[in-house]
Amino acid sequence: MKLLHIDSSILGDHSASRQLSRAVVEAFQSAEPASQVTYRDLASDALSHFSAATLAAAGTPLEGRDAEQQREVDSNETMLQEFLDADVVVIGAPMYNFTIPSQLKAWIDRISVAGRTFRYTEAGPEGLCGGKQVIIVSTAGGLHVGQPTSVGHEDFLRLLFGFVGITDVKFVFAHGLAYGDEPRANAMNAAQKLIAEELFAVA
Repeated sequence: MKLLHIDSSILGDHSASRQLSRAVVEAFQSAEPASQVTYRDLASDALSHFSAATLAAAGTPLEGRDAEQQREVDSNETMLQEFLDADVVVIGAPMYNFTIPSQLKAWIDRISVAGRTFRYTEAGPEGLCGGKQVIIVSTAGGLHVGQPTSVGHEDFLRLLFGFVGITDVKFVFAHGLAYGDEPRANAMNAAQKLIAEELFAVA
């Protein structure tokens, strides 16, 4: 099994989403010792924002690309191929200002490629990535699960991965982390319990 582990928090060792995403990966490795894990830290090794230069690099024939364009194309292809190769994708996705980190959005822009992860047909768009499992660690200072404020975070991620054909999307929530020491501890403990006791039972 190939597992792709994505972190996007800017908080380094202080990050709740990093702690929990690591726990998810360790649980998978315990259940599947032969798992191959590829790790991407989108905060420390950030992608550029999707731009006209990104499109120009992709649209320029190989022989006409300059060195910077080739680096952009190679980086984008690496991100895409890692995603395509993965059987399981684990994503640490903290909520920043009601949405995902811009670093994570830049990665999403690299894997959302017509003809590779989805295509348009006469019957409408068709996802090409069925059969994968995605587990998203959702952390937030406030309480957003099932609330309108989740539209740019949980709802967006469900829609995005559904669009590329992935129906097996699970969330590990740890919200209310800014409500004080006790609520934070309770939220983290509940998330750890879900990972340890329930995640694989419903997989």
